[in-house]
Amino acid sequence: MDNSGTLALKQEVLIRIVESFFSDNFEENTRLIPYQMRPKGCEVPYRCCIYKERAILRDRVIADLGFPIEEDNEEKLLSEYAKESLKREGSDDKILTVIGAACKGCVPNRMYVTNLCQGCVARSCVQACKFGAISIVNGKSYIDSSKCKNCKMCMAACPYNAIVKIAVPCEDACPVGAIEKDEDGHAKIDHEKCISCGRCVKRCPFGAINEKSQLIDVLKNIKSGKEVIALIAPSIAGQFPGNIYQLKTAMIKAGFSDVYEVAKGADITTLNEAKEFQERMANSEPFMTTSCCAGYNQLRKKHLQEINKYASDTETPLYYIAEIVRKEHTEAKLVFISPCVAKRKEVFENKNIDYIMNYMELSALLAGRRINPELEDETPFDSESSKQGRNFGVTGGVAGAVQKASQNAGTEIKPCIINCLNKDTIKQLRRYAKDGVCPDGNLIEVMCCEGGCIGGNDVIEQQKIARKALQNLLNKSQDIV
Repeated sequence: MDNSGTLALKQEVLIRIVESFFSDNFEENTRLIPYQMRPKGCEVPYRCCIYKERAILRDRVIADLGFPIEEDNEEKLLSEYAKESLKREGSDDKILTVIGAACKGCVPNRMYVTNLCQGCVARSCVQACKFGAISIVNGKSYIDSSKCKNCKMCMAACPYNAIVKIAVPCEDACPVGAIEKDEDGHAKIDHEKCISCGRCVKRCPFGAINEKSQLIDVLKNIKSGKEVIALIAPSIAGQFPGNIYQLKTAMIKAGFSDVYEVAKGADITTLNEAKEFQERMANSEPFMTTSCCAGYNQLRKKHLQEINKYASDTETPLYYIAEIVRKEHTEAKLVFISPCVAKRKEVFENKNIDYIMNYMELSALLAGRRINPELEDETPFDSESSKQGRNFGVTGGVAGAVQKASQNAGTEIKPCIINCLNKDTIKQLRRYAKDGVCPDGNLIEVMCCEGGCIGGNDVIEQQKIARKALQNLLNKSQDIV
């Protein structure tokens, strides 16, 4: 789904917040953002009237200031929220919030008989339904929604393609049933079920589901002159104009004290997982799953505990690089620059990392400060990451790295790639755990997002373009030792 329109809208709000923050009156200029974006007499591009557009923009600003929209007091001015954001210390682990005014209130997920139904004699749809949900009423097929399981067998059986599935994008995308309609017909997130995969954020065509941003928390530490160090994810290559060395220069110009590659932590993860894999195989374990994907780790914690005994005990690349940087910079504020929502959960649980920004927020910071990475000189990293570590953010990259590190070890690695967590792949993993065998391989790499982290919900560049830029970087990188 092309959500470029909603992404552009979110990006504009973030840029204006950055500009307001560095202006001479942050609170007042923040209050004016909805009015500046939708001034009196302007053409209303999306909603019924300018007032609704302003109301939705106001909610976007609230989320980007780091507050839950569900707790909003409508009488409270944005200037008050801005003032509170400067005083805030920390945030809770409920990282997603829903803009009720932006949510369309879509009809529920259901199977629907269209006017194409011919009431044919074969009654193929009736025969196909195993739940007795379809009957013939007034010569046409009728679906009893209370009995229907949305299995789509009737849709497949109909010779006229008269039965369709009406899908609510956010609900349909969620692999664990963590989002549904409330009494007002708007999306509501069950945070106890949510694995923070960000699928709902990416799929909502109205941009109604937002992350609670920590952008202001980062900016106020930068502005106060504190040492603020950025940790950039491997998938960042290709997300911004220029290369990662120019991006490092741009980020330092924007206020970061230094920039480290998380790919360096990926090298540690690779070596540890390679060693662990060989030990597990020597102990006759049937398979091992990788452990670097935060969405998968949340799935294991909340919905798939039975696979935990097969999951690698090795820590994530972010864990290792944060541990290294924290030892070197005990008083610094560490900020992870992330491609996805799920990493917010991991950061919240890691005492060595203070804040998280996604790629869009970093892009807004650079744009708001009028910094173009492509025009900057290159700044080298203190030590270069390996080709395999830098490829961790692409499907197959983790398994490929462990294979490379294990090439002279005992047991041959046979990768099984789970390229995206959805209802079907979760069933597949559950079957592997139940049977205690994976017929497709002995090292299962699990990526929450299709394509890997390079396809995360917070990336800002198309995969095709990002992959090309990443490949250019890999061509200049050395193999892991």
